[in-house]
Amino acid sequence: MRKLWVVLAALLALSLGGCGYNTLQSNDEQIKSSWSEVLNQYQRRADLIPNLVNTVKGYAAQEKDVFLGVANARAKVGSIQATPELINNPEAFASFQAAQGALSGALSRLLVVSENYPQLKSDVNFRDLQAQLEGTENRITVARNRYIKTVQEYNVTVRSFPSNLTAMALGYKVKPNFAVENEKELSKPPKVDFGSAPAK
Repeated sequence: MRKLWVVLAALLALSLGGCGYNTLQSNDEQIKSSWSEVLNQYQRRADLIPNLVNTVKGYAAQEKDVFLGVANARAKVGSIQATPELINNPEAFASFQAAQGALSGALSRLLVVSENYPQLKSDVNFRDLQAQLEGTENRITVARNRYIKTVQEYNVTVRSFPSNLTAMALGYKVKPNFAVENEKELSKPPKVDFGSAPAK
């Protein structure tokens, strides 16, 4: 009798492995990990913004519309609850993506404004914040690309036979991903052009 149970357990393990259960679990965990990294990098960018805006204000206080645009875009991003469930909801995911895209656009406009103020461009604090922002945008691009890849792998598993049967039985559904349109444009870090370095 004991041998029968061992054989049944072995058959069950083999059937679970062949039905894609373990792959689904593994892919789902990879998505959660990749998503956490995306959020970490977006948060890093959000944390840099107040100092960057305040530094620019010191030289370009009259650019109120630009500052307001950045503040509104940052507030919109902050109003979206980036919970783990967000990656299972296409509408919420699209709203999150749109808000982050709007913030990227507002930051680009802020950087364009800085081109009109040579003293600002030579400010050490501003240059340091610019470098940090550029590095963060690069990290965002890397994190998003990893996330896109893990979601693609997961979605293929959810749609492929016989793992699709397991996915249906367990309630695993295709997850939304970052849109490809504008991906090239959005993934470009803001252009940083300091011109000539200040004389020492």
